[in-house]
Amino acid sequence: MPYVNIKITREGATPEQKAELIKGATDLLVRVLDKNPATTVVVIDEVDTDNWGIGGEVVTQLRKK
Repeated sequence: MPYVNIKITREGATPEQKAELIKGATDLLVRVLDKNPATTVVVIDEVDTDNWGIGGEVVTQLRKK
């Protein structure tokens, strides 16, 4: 039972985009590892940009630059 956790910043990903990510990750595991899609779990966590840092800087501040 594969478990995939996708973390993205909370910046307006649409329900359609999230559905496409879930389908794409599932299809990839089916194609590459021959996993059963019925037992493949994909979770998307949306993280506020104040809680995400890159290169020592908070993403909220990076986006303002």
